[in-house]
Amino acid sequence: MEGLQSFLPIIIMFAIFYFLLIRPQQKRQKQRNAMLASVKKGDKIVTIGGVHGTIQELADDTVTLRIAHNVHVTFDRGAINSVVTSSNEPAAAAKTEETKEESK
Repeated sequence: MEGLQSFLPIIIMFAIFYFLLIRPQQKRQKQRNAMLASVKKGDKIVTIGGVHGTIQELADDTVTLRIAHNVHVTFDRGAINSVVTSSNEPAAAAKTEETKEESK
């Protein structure tokens, strides 16, 4: 009985660490992986470094962003921090950008 009582605080500490640290981190990691898997051409994103851009091309592990007119930069897919706006139809988004540029 004394052996169980000496291990009880360690077991309680492990349970606290699991519910306060490990489990929430795993949940955030699943959300991030889902977000990275769901990005598509035409989405406006922000990288970890703070670069804002629109996705022009997607590969398995790289993303090409358009950050300015005729400026395309290739990033690792893991460098995406967040999706600002998600485009439902990339072709429609490209057409609206072209019409905006033509009207200038």
